[in-house]
Amino acid sequence: MMNRESLIFCGVSLALTLAVSAVGFRFAALPGETVAAMKQPAPAETLPDVDIGGGFGKVSVIELVGYYMENPPAPKGGGGDASPAVKRFGGC
Repeated sequence: MMNRESLIFCGVSLALTLAVSAVGFRFAALPGETVAAMKQPAPAETLPDVDIGGGFGKVSVIELVGYYMENPPAPKGGGGDASPAVKRFGGC
């Protein structure tokens, strides 16, 4: 059975934790306008160009989607033309 001091400590600790969480949430939460704007999909034409690096520079999102549709990635599990990797030795 718990004594009175333990119950008071647990109650005060719980109340303090809830108060700190409520105040912290107000500082960490995004503004309502930002949340509403994030829920609206943006047309690909309005998105900024993407820097894909590797010397390719910036490419528009429309070009990236077009390239992906014309050249889809190979299915996982060896469905492409490449032969499976050969295990040469039993090292690490």
